[in-house]
Amino acid sequence: MFELRITKHRKSQQRTYKMECPQASGLECLAPLVRSAEETPDPIPTTIEGTIPPWINGSFLRNGPGKFEFGTDRYTHWFDGMAMMHRFHIREGNVTYSSRFLRSDSFVENSEKNRIVVSEFGTLAMPDPCKNIFARFLSRFQTPKPTDNANVNFVKYKGDYYVSTETKYMRRVNPQSLETKEKVDWSQYIAVNSASAHPHYDRDGSTYNMGNSYSRSGFFYNIIRVPPPEEKAAMEDSADLSGANVICSIPAADPRKPSYFHSFVMSENYIVFVEQPIKIDLLKFMLYKIQGKSFSKVMTWEPQHATIFHLVNRHTGKKSEVKYYTGPMFTLHQINAFEDSEFLVMDMCCGDDGELIGEFTLENLRRNSGEEIDEFYNSLCRNLPRRYALPLSVDEQTPADENLITLHNCKATARMTKPGEVGVNSMNFLPIVFGGLEFPQINYHQFNGRPYRYFYSCGFGHVFSDSLLKMDVHTKELKAWRYPGLYPSEPVFVASPKATEEDDGVVLSVIITPREEKSTFLLVLDAKTFSELGRAEVPVNIPYGTHGVFNEMG
Repeated sequence: MFELRITKHRKSQQRTYKMECPQASGLECLAPLVRSAEETPDPIPTTIEGTIPPWINGSFLRNGPGKFEFGTDRYTHWFDGMAMMHRFHIREGNVTYSSRFLRSDSFVENSEKNRIVVSEFGTLAMPDPCKNIFARFLSRFQTPKPTDNANVNFVKYKGDYYVSTETKYMRRVNPQSLETKEKVDWSQYIAVNSASAHPHYDRDGSTYNMGNSYSRSGFFYNIIRVPPPEEKAAMEDSADLSGANVICSIPAADPRKPSYFHSFVMSENYIVFVEQPIKIDLLKFMLYKIQGKSFSKVMTWEPQHATIFHLVNRHTGKKSEVKYYTGPMFTLHQINAFEDSEFLVMDMCCGDDGELIGEFTLENLRRNSGEEIDEFYNSLCRNLPRRYALPLSVDEQTPADENLITLHNCKATARMTKPGEVGVNSMNFLPIVFGGLEFPQINYHQFNGRPYRYFYSCGFGHVFSDSLLKMDVHTKELKAWRYPGLYPSEPVFVASPKATEEDDGVVLSVIITPREEKSTFLLVLDAKTFSELGRAEVPVNIPYGTHGVFNEMG
């Protein structure tokens, strides 16, 4: 008999899980990778080693934290650093590099005051010392404004590029000059209070995303659709989210403690929202400024709760009446999802401990080599790729307590535990090798939402990624690029213009090192063999970043 149990002993299970992970020793200090950098607004040449394929024509755009202090004020968490945009422009085998800080309101106000005046995820801005004591006391009761420090990703709506974080604000940017343009408020277009930095793109030109909203009627997770650009609007140089609408609103299982999410699942016909037990305590949220705590302190990992998969038809906006659930797990990034027969297959990077997010303080990341950084790394949960499968044809005739997954070579299971409820268990792709595995990417343009074979990712044998990986999901073969002291960014796949197979193309990644000053390079790997084709060396320091995209030029 199948039974999904959520026990009170989950925390001891988490500790056991961590002890089963390979324990690292002798890790090096990563402090140079999380220090403030200087911008390079004018493109500079790079030194090429090997060969950059001449067919690559476009810009590799990267985003991430790049400034960690103003005056004597210091940020607390890695996520707090001011957004820094990077551009590697590739044409005819040559590469230039440029970078700029995003001129967000947060950046400008902090710069003008030479102190931190806008609160971020892990850092609460202190009251203005120039105010009298009464005014400073009252300022604690003012609602903190959301930051527009969009340091997570480059995203695209109606042909325009934006940089995004997880508040209601984005910033439109020029992908060639990295110039900061207007601030865009999602709530001026649709009734949401925030939106994720990981939208999905449909082949018809529309874009899907997830956002939150809360009101007297409760807390909701909203699926957003932004339509393709109209021909006339595409000629105008201004932000345009007109026509955006919410196609489905999903009520939170606990309206007082909604779940945190970073991304979501999309196939050709479905969207799945993963309601995981990383909770945002709304009472703490209302009081956190009064109590002098940062926003990160309102998030809690509550493994006594199950993880719920909310299945929605993305064409009709209708939510499935079936409740799909699994044990407590934590996910940031999806790999891919596709429909196979009467099943929805979902691949994602998952872990068993959602306390990970709050641990990435700058103090932890700057620990000394050896025992200090070893202890921190060995305390972290290692995310690994898992496959879940949801049966799409569940009704009153579905047999109870019988595995419903009949896919070939799929060890994931699903059983109807009672009418209208299906418990699912995942299959793991691989054991813990190369540490954990995160920042997955695929041949998105051709295979997102469709059956696929390969994904590319980072291996985490250190606190930051220290290898690049290619996984064959059919054979489970794993290829790796790894060298001591080199730390790669999220890999991005670029297809060859004459591609006939899924992995015909290159993989791009920015490589940084704490061992030598100004020794950054853009790495170009053959996606099929995973061997190095060439690199473009640039004499700058780049802090460890988050996400990036390839902007193909005509």
